[in-house]
Amino acid sequence: MSYTIGILGGGQLAKMSALAAYKLGFEISILEKVRSSPAGKITQNEFIGWVDDKNVLRKFIKHCDVITLENEFIDSEHLKWIENQGKKVIPSSKTIILIQDKLIQKQTFKKANLPVPNFVEVKSGSNYQSLSKKIGSKFLIKSRKLGYDGYGNAFVNNEFDFSSAIEKLRNRHSELMAEEFIDFQKELAIMVVRTKNEIRTYPVVETIQKNHICHIVIAPAQIEKHLIDETKEIAIEAVKSIKGYGIFGIEFFLTKDNQILINEIAPRPHNSGHYTIDACITSQFENHIRSVLNLPLGSTEMIFPYAVMINLLGKVNRSTDKVNLSRVLKFDDAHLHIYGKRESRICRKMGHITFCGDDLNPIYKKALEAEQEIII
Repeated sequence: MSYTIGILGGGQLAKMSALAAYKLGFEISILEKVRSSPAGKITQNEFIGWVDDKNVLRKFIKHCDVITLENEFIDSEHLKWIENQGKKVIPSSKTIILIQDKLIQKQTFKKANLPVPNFVEVKSGSNYQSLSKKIGSKFLIKSRKLGYDGYGNAFVNNEFDFSSAIEKLRNRHSELMAEEFIDFQKELAIMVVRTKNEIRTYPVVETIQKNHICHIVIAPAQIEKHLIDETKEIAIEAVKSIKGYGIFGIEFFLTKDNQILINEIAPRPHNSGHYTIDACITSQFENHIRSVLNLPLGSTEMIFPYAVMINLLGKVNRSTDKVNLSRVLKFDDAHLHIYGKRESRICRKMGHITFCGDDLNPIYKKALEAEQEIII
């Protein structure tokens, strides 16, 4: 069975998906704005341009049997255009419409009776007093589109914060929403993968953020079984509510009174699922490829009782030509993944490292030690 899977985007998620596709004997085409992206380096089918250039897009989709994407920020109209050319896109433009605008995303979940924080649209006449009456005195102003890793968010605690947030965000984002501040005890996440024939969940994990970026993942989350079961049920219904097929990362808040609230959903492989490469029978990336082609899904069970993954975030602003890996590779049970980006920037996602084992505390400690040994 010879298929070429097209990926819109050429970053680390596309690269790891491509490696999973090659393992199964499939080909990959990449569309990316710049040459020699992490994924572009490992395929001969690299197209330079973007979805708004129809000449490049036509050439790209001509070399693809099915198309998927690396992020949810591609305007759904471009995906609809691809579909109108007779090419299947997974997840579809209809799903992306329900995800990429965070207000519509939350409205969709609420309509499906799924638990979400209180939220409200920020209109031209909105002010701190009117919003605080609806969602509390502490809340977040969020851009409805193009926000990620904390970009496009601002915390509000008073009228001055509100004015500053509106001025800051409106410079880049015309449409905003407000969402109540959740004083959570933990942040949780789960990967859900779905085909026309089946749906599977990976373990529920705990995520620890650094500067609003997923930094540490503990698998499985150390919470009570009934909370794990509830999280899985909510996640499955969330994917169904957006008519989703493919792989999805769903993030949650676990409140101090043990409520599970959906934070947001991503229609793609996700940081919180990187541990699956080394800790699960089938990685999130392989099941991503399987789901895109509607193939039978692989087991999502863990091979080890515990895993800890740390995102290697850029610590300096410089070229990555001479990164010294020897100190971190002295940990003989380290699973190191470097994404191959040419330039490091502070807090840029440059790679990840995973440790697996039978006892959580030692591997957690070792993961922290190993992360300190690499400057990238």
